[in-house]
Amino acid sequence: MKKTRLLNTYVNNITMDEAVDFLLQKIRKRDPAYVIEINVDVVVKMEHDPELRHISDDADLTLVDGQPLLWIARWYGRPLKMKVSGSDLVPALLKSAAREGRSVFVLGGREDVARKAAENIQTDYPNLVVAGELSPSMGFENDPEELAKIQAVLQTAKPDILLACFGCPKQEKWVSRYYRDCGAGVTLCAGATVDFLAGNIKRAPKMLSNHGFEWLYRFFKEPKRLFHRYFVDDMHIFRLAWKYRKERE
Repeated sequence: MKKTRLLNTYVNNITMDEAVDFLLQKIRKRDPAYVIEINVDVVVKMEHDPELRHISDDADLTLVDGQPLLWIARWYGRPLKMKVSGSDLVPALLKSAAREGRSVFVLGGREDVARKAAENIQTDYPNLVVAGELSPSMGFENDPEELAKIQAVLQTAKPDILLACFGCPKQEKWVSRYYRDCGAGVTLCAGATVDFLAGNIKRAPKMLSNHGFEWLYRFFKEPKRLFHRYFVDDMHIFRLAWKYRKERE
């Protein structure tokens, strides 16, 4: 699917419905695909991580998850259709996949969170098959035995949809290496979506999310964890927005 340049990467300018339809087609054809979501934090990370940038460029779908990036695209004179956040895409995809009796696997998050997310998915989408859930141990990405175990479990489960929820950039790097061989139909880098599915963290009200203030809502929920990310690291987005605008000129 065609992509358009945004800052230091390329994104798909599509709607939520178009994203869901694309992924369902991939599932039906059993054509492995992976999806990543980019927000301000990911863009800032990519500036100093060529591997992450390459993964974003190569993804079957690279979707914009963040109102600030929509504002930047509009400032560049190339507005995008809409924000397609992972926390909205996952429920939309699961709802459509349930109508076809598809299956899903939850990979990542703490053990209790992954289990609760799987239970809630089964309750909310009774026609969807929950193929399993697994919480890899800390540092699994550097442990060949743990990686082999994960791959074996997934190859047995063969889920139509795999939700990889390790956080960025760990999930993106794992997914790009293993999505073709893990037995899944489509793999989504879903990050904190596992916490939303488990009911562990509440989503911001739609009014805040639609106006670009979901980050502020999350900050007040987890100030210690998110202060440095939002008020130190992510502030680099202003410099990057100006840098890539000048390059376009």
